[in-house]
Amino acid sequence: MERITTADVVPDVARYRGLVLTGAWVALVSVAMIVLQIGIYVVWPPPTTTAGFFALLVEDPLRGIVALDVLYVVSNLLAYLLYLALAVVLWRVSRSGVVVALAFGTLGMAASMASPRAVEMLMLARAYEGADEAGRTALLATGDGMLATWMGTAFDIYYFFNLVTLLVLALLMRRSAVFTRSTATWGLVAAVLMAVPSNFGVVGLAFALASLAPWSVFAVLVWARLRRLVELGHRRDAAVLV
Repeated sequence: MERITTADVVPDVARYRGLVLTGAWVALVSVAMIVLQIGIYVVWPPPTTTAGFFALLVEDPLRGIVALDVLYVVSNLLAYLLYLALAVVLWRVSRSGVVVALAFGTLGMAASMASPRAVEMLMLARAYEGADEAGRTALLATGDGMLATWMGTAFDIYYFFNLVTLLVLALLMRRSAVFTRSTATWGLVAAVLMAVPSNFGVVGLAFALASLAPWSVFAVLVWARLRRLVELGHRRDAAVLV
């Protein structure tokens, strides 16, 4: 099978320059978001109980919402924009593969948007503050349910669907001469390490943390390549105008 080259995809990149450039920069920002989230986790570890979350949300709503993974939602949206940019570049490699990857990516991102319970927990915390003993017991039980839903089925669906998306895109990269083999390999390693969701106990947490390093390397390499493609696309358009 003929390998797709940089010259083949430059016209597509020139046509969707804004999307590809956005994908390039969000790849880099996603790495910064990882560092930020790790720093916040180390400095301000999240509560381990529903009552602890309620107390934090009342005392410092912003910190409480961050502890409920709002930044993780932002990171997922950035990853989705990166996937869209990669879809443009990999479209000529396999249209079917790109469609499958984006289908799983879209459904996975929808599931990830449905799993966080930051706003609901904030409302429950405010109600808990002024409730009597019986009311507090009921609100704690509701909060327990919210936290269980937060790391429940929708979260796991997002995890597995995101794995499929990254796996397919990385395999398509290996069939393209646009990206290096090492870039595709880092993406494959990150995808494999996403096979165990982070809510699967100690093993899941270990896999989740281990996936951050290859994903970061993958994102930086993709950032550099997408920026180069945008530059080549701009030169092509300038040459046409001349």
